Amino acid sequence: MISRLHGLLIEKQPPHIVVDVHGVGYEVDVSMQTFYALPALNETVRLYTQLIVREDAHLLYGFGSSAERETFRQLIKVSGIGAKTALGILSAMSSDELAQAIAAEDIKRLSAAPGIGKKTAERMVLELRGKLSGAGADNLFAAPANHAADHSEDIIGTLLALGYTDREARAAAKGLPEGVDVSEGVRLALKSMVK
Repeated sequence: MISRLHGLLIEKQPPHIVVDVHGVGYEVDVSMQTFYALPALNETVRLYTQLIVREDAHLLYGFGSSAERETFRQLIKVSGIGAKTALGILSAMSSDELAQAIAAEDIKRLSAAPGIGKKTAERMVLELRGKLSGAGADNLFAAPANHAADHSEDIIGTLLALGYTDREARAAAKGLPEGVDVSEGVRLALKSMVK
């Protein structure tokens, strides 16, 4: 099991990153919450990780806090929620926001996350009530880093990778401020879709 990575951040293409640990590049999928807080390229990064082994692949998921990783682990236990959907949920809302939505039984907010319908949202409330703690003090990032500017097509591509339809992604990207970078654009688009 790979529990944590500590190395140089050498690639960032949401939601994928590559972390070089002593000459070995680990490809990691991260939630957009974690992606926003990543340092600049070629700087040191520390991530909590979860390895998912499938018949056809070994997939590594990374998180900025152990609380986010624990939330991910709880989400993938829910019937009908896989790793990609769980990552999409954690991209749409933080661990704290998810814990609050579960506690408040806010089906509308939960079903706004990519890949989550009303029945799955109800199942999440039923199976996760009392099991989510939200963010902890062990966040590995001190402050969000500055990101280079990018195009709206990259924002749309990221939303598509998170499970939104082309129509939903383009509609969300249409209302974004001009010149917004990818991470901020995705954050704003996700926020507008979750409301």
